Amino acid sequence: MNIGIFSGSFNPIHIGHLALANYLCEYEGLDEVWFLVTPHNPLKQSNELMDDDLRLRLVQLATEEYPKFRASDFEFHLPRPSYTVSTLQRLRQAYPQHTFHLIIGSDNWLLFHRWYQWERILKENRLIVYPRPGYPVAADGLPEQVRLSSAPTFEISSTFIRRALQEGRNVRYFLHPAVFRALTEN
Repeated sequence: MNIGIFSGSFNPIHIGHLALANYLCEYEGLDEVWFLVTPHNPLKQSNELMDDDLRLRLVQLATEEYPKFRASDFEFHLPRPSYTVSTLQRLRQAYPQHTFHLIIGSDNWLLFHRWYQWERILKENRLIVYPRPGYPVAADGLPEQVRLSSAPTFEISSTFIRRALQEGRNVRYFLHPAVFRALTEN
């Protein structure tokens, strides 16, 4: 199967994440998207993150009703900080029957040369780059194993969601209903 690896903080997961993954499954040939909740991103301060188990639970709530989505704590069991190159290698070892496609935003693609062992990631893996507002990427000139998605763009971020919730704003339509309930109950 063609599996999209959507690795991230999901701090919290929102409808932009879900709509993108849905698009990639329905229009761009992925059989499933695995949401790998990252316990600690080397490029982010860990004190910005909600609790690991809470973020995983929110991803589980958001993805449980769509058979092409899977919430994963795979990176919780890897050494920290977790690096994408190691995660992808371990995934290929654990699931040799699947073809994995790393899903990253165009903002991350423009910084990809800063990722740990980025050349090895490119050599050993397939990537799908999805558009992010303000971060254009030209399709021509991309390496052969990198594909530019034609997914619609969403101007929504987890930072926006966290700030809105802290301000007491009702952002229920930016979140899966179960995620909204869980966040407002906590």
